[in-house]
Amino acid sequence: MPLFSIAALVAVILFSFVGPYIYAADPLFLDAHSILVSPSMSHWFGTDRLGRDLLARLMEGGRISLIIGFMSAFISTMIGLLYGVSAALLRGGFDKLFIIIVDLFLTFPTLFLLLTLVSYVNASVWVLILIISVTGWMGTARLIRSESFAIASKPFIRILHIGHVHPLKIMLKYYAPLLAPIVLVSFTFGVGGAILAESGLSFLGLGIVAPQMSWGSILSGGKEVIDIAWWVSFFPGLMIFIVTFALMNISNALQARMNQKEIR
Repeated sequence: MPLFSIAALVAVILFSFVGPYIYAADPLFLDAHSILVSPSMSHWFGTDRLGRDLLARLMEGGRISLIIGFMSAFISTMIGLLYGVSAALLRGGFDKLFIIIVDLFLTFPTLFLLLTLVSYVNASVWVLILIISVTGWMGTARLIRSESFAIASKPFIRILHIGHVHPLKIMLKYYAPLLAPIVLVSFTFGVGGAILAESGLSFLGLGIVAPQMSWGSILSGGKEVIDIAWWVSFFPGLMIFIVTFALMNISNALQARMNQKEIR
């Protein structure tokens, strides 16, 4: 199952980033004679209500959705890593401040927090990456803080502190390798969550703004014609499902392998 999921994820990435060089249709071209054409040899995934080729739009939208997903997950994971390890290293007042900030963020439902932040700014790719990152680091930080406290109790870490080794060196050289499996699992979960968050915002009309497109905005554009043109919503929904399902399987496989190593 993990190998199948990795293959599916790689296939979607190639589809989004390499596909446009092979399938050269313009995702923005309006064809008045091909409005809501069902999947055929001329339009493999059909067209939307403006006559635009859906396959070309899925490739272009996939590029933006994947960039937002991977970049948001990377930033939020790095924030969680640095903040969580710092709380375990510095402890005291910093750790108490950490708990207050995390609890404050977790008090608000993530979706409403996203909606609140997006409503005050004009959404773009980088704005969405920043907003999703800001609202998605808390779970990773709490997990890493808990594991970092366990690492901090190990004898060799105590010796490093006694020897007055710089905390940054301890964090990068000793904590990071031990936390790498947890960080990787958190990252894969984060990518799927970020793609779903962006898709949800775009579906509500608060995400990517035309002429840019994402899987979520394409899916949103098909909701008004779903009774007569199922393919407009089906294919972007299928792409979102494949990516998130593959990432969840990969995360589960990594977590299972981590648990086996801990048992041994």
